[in-house]
Amino acid sequence: MDWTSWIGLLDAQDSWIAREIVQRGVAAVYVLAFLSTFHQFPVLLGERGLLPVPAFLDRVGGSAGPTLFRHVPYSDALLRGMCAAGMLLGLAVVLGLPQQGPAWSMLAVFGTMWAMYLSIVSVGQIFYGYGWESMLLECGALVGLLGSHAVPPPQLMMLFLLWLLIRLEFGAGMIKMRGDRSWRDLTAMDHHHETQPMPGPLSRTAHLMPRWWHRAEVLGSHAVQLGIIWLVLAPQPVASFAACAVIATQLFLVVTGNYAWLNWLTILVACAAISDGFWRWLLGGPFPGWSWFGVPLGADGGGAGADVSSPLWWTVLVAAAFVGLAVLSRKPLANLFSSHQLMNASFDRFHLVNAYGAFGSMTERRYEVLIEGTEDAAGHHADEETWRAFEFRGKPGDLRRLPRQVAPYHLRLDWQMWFLALRPGAEPWFVALLERLADGDPGVRRLLARDPFDGRAPTALRVRYSLYRFARREERSGGARWVATDLGVIARR
Repeated sequence: MDWTSWIGLLDAQDSWIAREIVQRGVAAVYVLAFLSTFHQFPVLLGERGLLPVPAFLDRVGGSAGPTLFRHVPYSDALLRGMCAAGMLLGLAVVLGLPQQGPAWSMLAVFGTMWAMYLSIVSVGQIFYGYGWESMLLECGALVGLLGSHAVPPPQLMMLFLLWLLIRLEFGAGMIKMRGDRSWRDLTAMDHHHETQPMPGPLSRTAHLMPRWWHRAEVLGSHAVQLGIIWLVLAPQPVASFAACAVIATQLFLVVTGNYAWLNWLTILVACAAISDGFWRWLLGGPFPGWSWFGVPLGADGGGAGADVSSPLWWTVLVAAAFVGLAVLSRKPLANLFSSHQLMNASFDRFHLVNAYGAFGSMTERRYEVLIEGTEDAAGHHADEETWRAFEFRGKPGDLRRLPRQVAPYHLRLDWQMWFLALRPGAEPWFVALLERLADGDPGVRRLLARDPFDGRAPTALRVRYSLYRFARREERSGGARWVATDLGVIARR
């Protein structure tokens, strides 16, 4: 066997469809991420934001992550320009334009989006401190190395996508088993749909399901995350069926909650385990034969582009990147089996190989922080009926309002309000938020669903603390979807 034949073994000839789905899907998520940043970043972190980037960089200096803004002074105009460029690049991939170029064209496009988004995440502070930010960066780095239509999908990068999927699912399963007894006694889902950060339209329906259903939810989660996930490394078509199990559980999370693009990215990465033959079978073709990582067993057939082979320089580049990523995988691998497992942690400054996980600790009660204002001249001594609440776009407030489906779009302020309710206190960003609302700041109010004062500055603000729960079926009179217990005023301004 000559060297060209050996290189051919590194081509995933049964993954052309998977590459197309993964690349275009990840690019679409980048478009959403840049769009979210375009609208929200200037208000939250801009020049006059709640946690301004210039002040942050002055304070932390070189300890901030890699960012363009360390070398070019930050401005809201520059930030929006980067977001616009990122959206255009992402849309180009969705439309399939860079895919028509040489192998390196996709690496250039995704590398640019990755670098710009890394610059944003590195200065995003608390508003960008989520696992799906690191996941998007890792996905961007990987799918750029899948190449264009000029070369077959590289086997090594498809394999690394499976390693990412295992870290996502198995890491989440282990953090649950180690972190909270409710996952071990199968009671975790008794409260999850009600207490999750941002419920969706079907969350109340899911919460009101019988206990046996909630036990089945936990068992299904454990089965996929702790067991079935390893089958993505099995020969085809077993790997494809395992990926479908992952996709099914993620779609359930999509329709019962709002987790930005986390579930959709997981679905896209899971598609890397589905062979072209399996896709054709789903569309009515013959059942796929057995293969190992896209190499048919006992046959010489290949995928859609079996007549295309990778040049030596591209194979060497991908192999070098794979070796580098494998070296960076040492700590994430050890973390999976550590008794002190970290959740949503990055072990390198570039977010190339990360640790993931969610809900290692479950909350059994839902608390809400409500911000109210009054225009009464008496200020804090105003009559109770003059106080009106600011409504957020995603977080619960009005008891009759149906929770919204906002994911895969990410409402960053709403998510921070959920964390604030768990540990109410004088968080710097929240103090700044109250100051902006008191001043009638138009930027902050654009992030809200309803401003009861139509842009006018209230004479006084107060912060209430409440215990929320879903209304039971017999409590729906009057259209209430939530029942709230007022726990009192915790702050005034």
